Amino acid sequence: MVEASGSHLGTPSASQGGQENRRRPSTSTASKRNSYYDQQRVGEKSRPVSWSSQATSKSKGKRASYQVPPDVANLDEAAVPLPVGPSRTDSLERRRAIEQGQKPTRQHQSFSRPTSNRRPTQDKPENCDLTEVDAPPPPAAELPSQQSPEGSRDDADDADTESSGAQPPWVQRHPEEYLPKERPPPKIPRALTELYTISYLIFFSIFGTLARLGMQWLTFYPGAPIVTPVIWANFAGSLFMGFLAEDQGLFRDSWTTSTTKKRSSARSHPSDLERLSKAERAKVKKTIPLYIGLATGFCGSLTSFSSFARDFFLALSNDLPTPIDHPNTLAAATPPSTTSTVNRNGGYSFESWTAVVITTLALSLGALIVGAHLALFAESLTPRIPKKFTRVFLDPFMVFLAAGCWLGAVFMAIWPPDRPGGPASNGPAASNETWRGQAIFAIVFAPVGCLLRYYASLKLNGLVAAFPLGTFAVNMLGTAVEGMCYDLQHVGIGIMGRIGGGRVGCQVLQGIMDGFCGCLTTVSTWVAEINGLQRKHGWAYAFASVVGALCLMVVIMGSVRWSVGWSEPVCNTGYTSKING
Repeated sequence: MVEASGSHLGTPSASQGGQENRRRPSTSTASKRNSYYDQQRVGEKSRPVSWSSQATSKSKGKRASYQVPPDVANLDEAAVPLPVGPSRTDSLERRRAIEQGQKPTRQHQSFSRPTSNRRPTQDKPENCDLTEVDAPPPPAAELPSQQSPEGSRDDADDADTESSGAQPPWVQRHPEEYLPKERPPPKIPRALTELYTISYLIFFSIFGTLARLGMQWLTFYPGAPIVTPVIWANFAGSLFMGFLAEDQGLFRDSWTTSTTKKRSSARSHPSDLERLSKAERAKVKKTIPLYIGLATGFCGSLTSFSSFARDFFLALSNDLPTPIDHPNTLAAATPPSTTSTVNRNGGYSFESWTAVVITTLALSLGALIVGAHLALFAESLTPRIPKKFTRVFLDPFMVFLAAGCWLGAVFMAIWPPDRPGGPASNGPAASNETWRGQAIFAIVFAPVGCLLRYYASLKLNGLVAAFPLGTFAVNMLGTAVEGMCYDLQHVGIGIMGRIGGGRVGCQVLQGIMDGFCGCLTTVSTWVAEINGLQRKHGWAYAFASVVGALCLMVVIMGSVRWSVGWSEPVCNTGYTSKING
C-alpha cells in the first residue's frame, strides 16, 4: 500500500487509476502534508526553507534578489497580513512572535472571529494569506457529508500507510522540489539595495504629496457633501495600499511562480505547491525597493494623519473651513471667507468631531478592503513588471531621478518661476507669487518626513507585537508639529507682529504642514495595522491614536484658539472659495 501511495503521488509510471487520482486533489493528503509542515515549523526541525534563510547558503536553495536590512520585517506596510481572505488566521502579533523565534500563543493563533464562520471562496486558497510563515497551517477539516467517495479511498490509503509504520512519501521530498528550477537573478548588495529604497521613497513621497494636494483642491468645491477634503486622499491611499498588499501579479517572478498546474485548476483546487509558492512570492515581493517605495512612499505620503487630526479639532472648535455654496453670501460687498463660521451649540461641535472621525475611519478601512478585492478581481489581468527591467534600468535610473526631483524642488523654492519677472509671473505684485506656498515648499519637506517615518518604523514597530509603536510615534509627532505650525501661521510673530511672520513665513509653515507632517504621518499604514491586528488590539490601537491626537491638539491648538485667538493667514492655505469656478 505504501508503494501504491508513493506511485500515486510522485511516480511517473503510475497506472491509469493512479493518474486519475493524481489529477484529483486529495484533501487528506493536503491536510497531512500541511500538518507535517506545521509540526516541523513548531519543532524548529527541517522546515521548508524561506527565501530569507536561503540567502546564507547556495546549497539550501535560491537566493533573494535584494539584500535588505534585517529590520525590514518591522515595516508594517510589508508585514501586515493580506487584507481579505476566506479564513484569516494571521495577524501582526503572530508574525512578530514567529520572527522572534517564539512559539505563537493560543491567543496569537486565533483571529478576532472563528475561521469556521467565514465562508470559503473559490478565488483564493483557504490559508493563502499566511505570508511570513514558511508553510500554511492545516486547513479546517471537512464534514463527512462533504467528502467524496474518492476522498474516502484516499483516507483509507493514508490510514494503511500510517498503520504500517512507514514514513509518508511526501516527507522525503525537499522544498526545493516544490519550487521551480529556474535560477534566480544574482543578489544585489545591501548598500545598493538601501540606496534604491531611499531613492524610491524620495520620488514617491514627492509624487504622493502632489497627488494629495491636488485631490484636496479638487474635492473642496461649492456644495461639497464632505467638507474635509483630505478624507478623499486618505481614501485613495488606503485603496491603493489594499491593492498592493493583496496583489500577486505586479511583482511576480518566473522563478517564484508555479508551473505544475494550470491557473484555472490552481484557483479552484489549490495544491500545497501553489500555497507555498504564493507565500514565497509574497515574501519576495516585500523585499523589492519598488514595492517599498509604492507602499511606504506613495501610499504613506498620499494619506495624512496630521491633516485628519487638524480637521477633527477644527470641527470641534467650530473653525473647519467650509465651501461657500449659498447665493445670499455673494450679494454682500465682501463675500465671507471659507473659514468664517456662525456660532453653534457645543453639542453640535461634538457631533461634528465624531462625524469627521467616523467617516475617515470608515472610508479608509473600507477602501483597504475594496482595494484588496480589486486586486483579486484583476489578478488575471494584472501585468507583471519585468524583473530585468526593474533591476537593470529602473532601479539605477531612480537614483538620479529622485535626486534630480528633490534638487529641482529646492531650486524652484529659491527662484520660484511665478515671481515678478519670472517665466510664469502673474503680474508685478509680489502677492501673485503663490507656487511656493501651494506646492513647492511642500515637496521640499516631503522626503524628510517620509524617510523619518520609514526608519522609525524599522526601529520601533518590532518592539511591541500588539502595538505598532513606530507608526504611532510618527503620527503623534507629526500631529504635534502640525498643531504648532498652524498656531504660528494664525498669530502675530516677531517684532512687527506680522501674521505668520509675513507671506514667505506663512508659505514655509504651510509647506511644513503639507509636506513634512503630511509625509511623516500616514493613514494607509494605520488602517492596515488596525485591520491586521487582532480585534481587541486593533480597537485599542485605533482608540489610542485618535485620543492621543485629540489631546495633543487640545493642548497645542486649543490653548491658542481659546486664549489669544486666531487671525486670517496672509497666504493661500489651499481652501479657496471657487465661487468663480
